[in-house]
Amino acid sequence: MDEFERLLKKYERVDKDGRPIKEKESEIDYLAEGEQEEFVRIPRERIAVLIGKKGKTKREIEERTGTKIEVDSETGEVFITATKKTKDPLAVWKARDVVLAIGRGFSPERAFRLFNEGEILEVVNLTDIVVGNEKNALPRVRGRIIGRKGRTREIIEEMSGADVSVYGKTVAIIGNPIQVEVARTAVEKLARGSPHGVVYRYLERRKKDLELESSAYYEALEGGPESEDWEEE
Repeated sequence: MDEFERLLKKYERVDKDGRPIKEKESEIDYLAEGEQEEFVRIPRERIAVLIGKKGKTKREIEERTGTKIEVDSETGEVFITATKKTKDPLAVWKARDVVLAIGRGFSPERAFRLFNEGEILEVVNLTDIVVGNEKNALPRVRGRIIGRKGRTREIIEEMSGADVSVYGKTVAIIGNPIQVEVARTAVEKLARGSPHGVVYRYLERRKKDLELESSAYYEALEGGPESEDWEEE
């Protein structure tokens, strides 16, 4: 036996007869399980919504993504990990975004839109936009975005196709990237003081192109005939 073979035998796992021991599939699975994980924190008052009645909402997220979700009701910390049932390599991230969306004020039904292919979540922090230390600056900006009886927020949703939630110091937006960009721009314009009429006209102009651009986006996701044109743009 040469030196290489001697060293190989020394460090290789072997049985009593000198045969290599193969790892069991269960051991390999165990090593992979939990390898991918995400940690987020949501407001404590949103924990009950995330868990749902008798754990229904949390369980549905776990079942649809094949992940395991652990919630600390005292701190609002949420741990999301991959399991043996995780098939989609993006599953942990999808579960994370759904959890974040619920934490930012969306109902579970609206947050589940993120399970659809090509849908994303974007969170706008209003404190990054609002200038000045005036005590009522943030509530006033929130009021401008929500509008009387929620009408402004509804118009942004209707014209952009995105879902919008104004919660605390943030505005969360769900939609495809084009819809999110339009809704975010409208929100930022309002936060910076643009008149509502100006923002509505912006939304009207963009609405004409949204349907075409969104169609091209979904075609590209599916590898359709328009995918090359989308990439060029």
